[in-house]
Amino acid sequence: MQSLRPLTFHAAVLGAVQSAALACLFASLFSGCSKTNSPDQAIKIGEVASLTGKEAAFGQSSHKGTLLAIEEINAGAGALGRKLELIAEDNQSKQGESATITKKLLSRDKVVALLGEVASSRSLEMAPIAQAAKIPMISPSSTNPKVTEIGDYIFRVCFIDPFQGTVMAKFALGTLKAKKVALLTSVSSAYSVGLAKYFKETFIADGGTVAIEQKFSEGDKDFKAQLTAIKAAGVDAIFVPGYYTEAALVSKQARELGLSIPLFGGDGWEAPQLIEIGGKAVEGTYYSTHYSPENKTPAVAAFVKKFQARWGGETPDAMAALGYDSALVLVDALKRAGSTDSEKLRAAIAATKGFEGVTGKTNIDAQRNASKSAVIITVKDGSFKFLQEVAP
Repeated sequence: MQSLRPLTFHAAVLGAVQSAALACLFASLFSGCSKTNSPDQAIKIGEVASLTGKEAAFGQSSHKGTLLAIEEINAGAGALGRKLELIAEDNQSKQGESATITKKLLSRDKVVALLGEVASSRSLEMAPIAQAAKIPMISPSSTNPKVTEIGDYIFRVCFIDPFQGTVMAKFALGTLKAKKVALLTSVSSAYSVGLAKYFKETFIADGGTVAIEQKFSEGDKDFKAQLTAIKAAGVDAIFVPGYYTEAALVSKQARELGLSIPLFGGDGWEAPQLIEIGGKAVEGTYYSTHYSPENKTPAVAAFVKKFQARWGGETPDAMAALGYDSALVLVDALKRAGSTDSEKLRAAIAATKGFEGVTGKTNIDAQRNASKSAVIITVKDGSFKFLQEVAP
């Protein structure tokens, strides 16, 4: 695996800074150079990702997909006759860092658009700043509905939690035949709280029973008290709408307590570390996500081949695919806008219809969300296996 710089990574070295930089010294905080369309400068795009820290698997994967897309564009004609410069910043998976980085990318680097973040909580830090500055932001995979509700400059290229929650509720009832489930939710994660809510609503409406609800906080490592209570409730399955580290630890401790019932979650489980940490305990678990590298469509096959060639044979997961698509959706909009002007670019992103990407066809709706199919993955024989696809 090629190493990534921990704080700032420039996708390309693109020549000397031109005299327009002097004018930027006198520009207002979020205007001026961020909205120029000077043909002798690279188009600067900011990326906010968790390249280190607790959710580094998410950030590194998404970044690799994003960088691959940028490199492909630069190897060709670029966009608007100019090269792209990706300025990627690491929030270290820490609360508050995404807001600080976003301000820096807008005020100092004068980016024309933002890509990120993967996690909903961190996108919710970024979005109000981008909206106030009127700079378009595209999240690859933040599924909480509140992200795009911030304003008309905020977009995403993934499905949202009301759909994902519905998918997993119907999967629990239909495929797992689970009538009585437990919820184990991270109260410190907007993603987890939202996904739990939508799952619960659909599951109960369709005739299921949520027998017990237990809670934890991000970073917790001991879940035995919650799991002991869940065991006593006699449920058929456990829904854990969290991230991969906690999901793996919950699975291990559940098996240690003699809980052999199915565990399942959402796209926050999507990382090789789920298996690395969970080992045999995550065998037979399930989660919903956005794409599978096992998909045999030409677009997916070509992407997997290119990604593996660029990143030492690594197989791209859904975060990589969504990072790739988010960058290409932005570049497609730049070309249709014919300008880096923020209002024209915002309008072009909003008008995205029928964009054929690796994760399917992207249509941006009136709420700036993408309607996409979901994929159900299971862990079998120590690897991730495609189980089924669920259309919106």
